[in-house]
Amino acid sequence: MHVVATAGHVDHGKSTLVEALTGTHPDRLDEERRRGLTIELGYCWTEWADVGEVAFVDVPGHERFLTTMLAGVGPVPAALLVVAADDPWMPQAAEHLAALDALGVRHAVVAVTRSDLADPTAALARASAEVARTGLAGAPVLPVSARTGQGLDDLRSALAAMVAALPAPDPASDVRLWVDRRFAVRGSGTVVTGTLPAGTVRPGDSLAVGEEVLRVRGVQALGRDRAEVSGVARVALNVSGRTDALERGSALVTPDAWHHTRVVDVRLTGFGEPPTAPMLHVGAADVTTHCRPLGDSFVRLTLDRALPLRVGDRAVLRDPGRRLLWGADVLDPDPPRLRRRGAAVRRARQLATGSPGLAGELERRGLVHADRLRRLGIAREDAGQLEVGPWLVSPALARALAERVPSLVEEHARAHPLDPGVPLAVLATRLRLPSPELVRAVVRAPLRITDGRVVAPGGGGLPEAVQRGVDAVRRDLASAAFAAPTADRLRELGLDERVLGAAERAGLLRRLGSGIVLLPDAPDRAVHLLGTLDQPFTTSAARERLGTTRRVVLPLLEHLDRAGRTRRLPDDRREVVG
Repeated sequence: MHVVATAGHVDHGKSTLVEALTGTHPDRLDEERRRGLTIELGYCWTEWADVGEVAFVDVPGHERFLTTMLAGVGPVPAALLVVAADDPWMPQAAEHLAALDALGVRHAVVAVTRSDLADPTAALARASAEVARTGLAGAPVLPVSARTGQGLDDLRSALAAMVAALPAPDPASDVRLWVDRRFAVRGSGTVVTGTLPAGTVRPGDSLAVGEEVLRVRGVQALGRDRAEVSGVARVALNVSGRTDALERGSALVTPDAWHHTRVVDVRLTGFGEPPTAPMLHVGAADVTTHCRPLGDSFVRLTLDRALPLRVGDRAVLRDPGRRLLWGADVLDPDPPRLRRRGAAVRRARQLATGSPGLAGELERRGLVHADRLRRLGIAREDAGQLEVGPWLVSPALARALAERVPSLVEEHARAHPLDPGVPLAVLATRLRLPSPELVRAVVRAPLRITDGRVVAPGGGGLPEAVQRGVDAVRRDLASAAFAAPTADRLRELGLDERVLGAAERAGLLRRLGSGIVLLPDAPDRAVHLLGTLDQPFTTSAARERLGTTRRVVLPLLEHLDRAGRTRRLPDDRREVVG
């Protein structure tokens, strides 16, 4: 589907021309038909052989309804600007053209209507000259008469060529549907309409408005139920849930995919200085803002309510009093606070380098989660970053972290001589990192990682006195592998639980329980010996085969059970597994 918005001065024949193109009149209110004046947004559609479905959003042309016009044009990528041949160039034509230019609309066709009532030559020349001063320069300018049909074929061909040249949006994009109408349908509940610029909506989907998540019960496009609709498209959604906050100007979005902001830095295009409290129009929303100049063409806007905005969004800033418009390019929807004198000027210099992009975001934050980039609308690219799972680390922060780790490891080794290796999780806390895996990624030689701990070169050894005691135990066990030393023997050697834990971490001993230590390979040797018994075997048989006591054999067998190397049977006998 393709969507085209109309624009132009009041009573220049926009609705009549759309009816001539589609066979349907877009005005839907009785008052609009009675007064011959479009007040609300109108919609109608047709299907052309070469390009398929084409929907028209017909906007009001009266100056009092500029907000409604901007709501209709905001999400639409293409426009039909209508100028009357029997009228001079009018204020609303100029204002609507300025709005299209400010919104970044670059695909348009200009129709000079009522060419049967007046010679269109002057109007064609004026419209061409006005359009040439904007980003719509080069748009076809064609004479037409909706009443006689003169020029309709040429206009239809120009419109078809325009929509065929529109870039194809990504159907997999995150959804952001600006609501331009809400109403209730008996038996169905709440229905909202809007222009879907990208992404796909299906019945059963969840969409969020603010913090509320709504369920899409049904999807219609161009008057028909659809199994799915992808942008660009005019859609009507039947939604259920807590819909109190849902109104024109609301945005239905993919949950957890958008950054809702009340503070945004933008670049303005246009003439003159905006007022302190201008209106911001984006999508179908209009909000009052506080405008703080930063320098040159950059300003910071503080919005009356939060909106889901991303880098690269295009909006209109409007001064209602002077009827002036500025284009507003969103550069940063989550800007830093301005705390010190001169911060605004420095911020303007930063923004002058362009939208933040990944490199700028990493330079500012150091560490960014991929989900945050998605919410801000910042593309993944090669900025020399370190990537660890969903985390992206700036080159500068990665270097700084790698430089800090050795000193932290050394500091820990001095404070804990029996435990010189620092757990990755402890280092993550010290470095204020959200994941131990980030620490793993910045550890550099000669440091090494052993069993989830970072150890310095030569680290992991025990103090000399402790090492002597451990060596004595190892000599005792070398001649009697399952004769674990008694509590008195351990005490005599100065080996308490804390020291034994350090010996186990160093790979010198294996603890089976409080005060029960063997050599590290004792479980393997036990399985080998127990495998020579008749299966299944009793605890007494195991004790005799291993030449040990119940004090040792019971925790050893429980250890083997937990490791899955022996299996305990209901009668308390065991068998070797495998």
